[in-house]
Amino acid sequence: MAITTHSLSATERKHWWLTNRKIVEKYVKDARSLIATQDQREIASALNLLDAALAISPRLDQALELRARALLYLRRFKEIADMLQDYIPSLRINDDSSSSSVSSDTSSQQLSREGVKLLSPSESPVRDQSFKCFSVSDLKKKVMAGLCKTCEKEGQWRYLVLGEACCHLGLMEDAMVLLQTGKRLASATLRRESVCWSQDSFNVTNFQFSGDGPNAPPTTPPRSLLAADSESVTQLLGHIKFLLRRRAAAMAALDAGLYSEAIRHFSKIVDGRRSASQSFLVECYIHRASAHRSAGRIAESIADCNRTLALDPACIQALEIRASLFETIRCLPDSLHDLEHLKLLYNSILRDRKLPGPAWKRHNVRYREIPGKLCTLTIKIQELKQRLASGETGNVDYYALIGVRRGCSRSELERAHLLLSLRHKPDKSTGFIERCELADERDIESVKERAKMSSLLLYRLVQKGYTNVMSNIMDEEAAEKQRKKSALQAIQAQKEKANEPELMSKVECIRSNVENNNDNNNNNVAQMSQNKSMVCSSTVNPAMFQGVFCRDIAVVGNLLSQVGFNRSMPVKYEALSC
Repeated sequence: MAITTHSLSATERKHWWLTNRKIVEKYVKDARSLIATQDQREIASALNLLDAALAISPRLDQALELRARALLYLRRFKEIADMLQDYIPSLRINDDSSSSSVSSDTSSQQLSREGVKLLSPSESPVRDQSFKCFSVSDLKKKVMAGLCKTCEKEGQWRYLVLGEACCHLGLMEDAMVLLQTGKRLASATLRRESVCWSQDSFNVTNFQFSGDGPNAPPTTPPRSLLAADSESVTQLLGHIKFLLRRRAAAMAALDAGLYSEAIRHFSKIVDGRRSASQSFLVECYIHRASAHRSAGRIAESIADCNRTLALDPACIQALEIRASLFETIRCLPDSLHDLEHLKLLYNSILRDRKLPGPAWKRHNVRYREIPGKLCTLTIKIQELKQRLASGETGNVDYYALIGVRRGCSRSELERAHLLLSLRHKPDKSTGFIERCELADERDIESVKERAKMSSLLLYRLVQKGYTNVMSNIMDEEAAEKQRKKSALQAIQAQKEKANEPELMSKVECIRSNVENNNDNNNNNVAQMSQNKSMVCSSTVNPAMFQGVFCRDIAVVGNLLSQVGFNRSMPVKYEALSC
């Protein structure tokens, strides 16, 4: 609407101003009634009306408040933060993230202006110090005008609405400061109004400012709105303080090297019954991944990095940690993929001359550090490509991935594999999204898709590692069984070799005994023949000496059978005649 006011007369200018004011009032009234229905489509229509009203009167406080509350009801927190970013305490415009034309003096003036805005949005007016006669009615008018002007200037709704939006955006410290400031200002305003209404018996909204018409809208928010906000703000502040205490305890344990304790505190935050904001969970997942990596739980750390990148694909720290983890287990292709993604991200930051995301988003890296990181990253990518070209691709350390020692038993491997399979099953990969308050509900499908894909890749890697380690264990068991069998055979051969001299000694002893018996038998035969001749000569009966040699032979055979002697023994057959 191109209107040149200098060419209009005074009457026309007044008529034009009154017409636009009536249009704005109508838009605001209709928008308020639409917002009261608490229907999303009606609130979206109210936003269009409020945008039209702000196009005519950009500084209208009522339209700004209604627009902020409508965006809050529609859960469009990023737009609220962009709309009221001058009130965010931690927002600073750094020289490295700003353009080269912004000087240090300008940035310091901007910081000081923002600091003043947090406490008081506008400068205090210069008061007339001249002495005037005391008048009660004049004093009442001045006090009420000061109260109304203070309420209008402070605008505590900005702190309350922006504080709740910062809570949902993960800016917990800023949310706590803003909510406490807004609650304090609202309580002080309500207390002053209560004192004035109880003692002076007239309403603030009935007081007319100079230049305001009789149909001017009230400049202060309704009392019912302040009372309704008080309880919700108190509950939200309690939840924010609880999360900050948990995170402080986890960070203290992580800095002290108590990794299990840090993991326990972070798990209570991310797995709690009450949901938390997306950015806050991203920060907790990153720190828990660091704790898992320090504790030697590679698979758990990779899983936390996957969740972080599903919620925030441009998280630099998550890409760095996951790339280093893949390099630790010598999974070089996946590590190279993450480093290439990180290089593209660095190049886009240098091209846009700012870090990704809005100005109020927190980052763990500064803009001036990006060129140095990019040079180091390029060298690292070249080294990995050389290692891949040399054929270093098949020696992945699956023992470190699963979390078992080399030489572990089959039961230890099966137990570790079962726990990892249950925790990182692809069907359960999107369960953490239910406990996450996304900054934009329209991103939920893309977040689920990224979570499923990364979880599936990790699950396949774990299954491949289980197969590889189990085959190694089976080979080791077969080799151990063969070693035991060989050792048993060697022991038996050694025992037989040790028993052979004793057996030979027994055989030699038996052989000597047999030879002695043979000599005795020969002597006996000779003696018997001599006796026979003597008997024959003396007519002695020869049957009395019959069977003596056969009895000796039976005794010798019995002895040989007892010692197991089976060798052939030469016998003189002429000696067997009895």
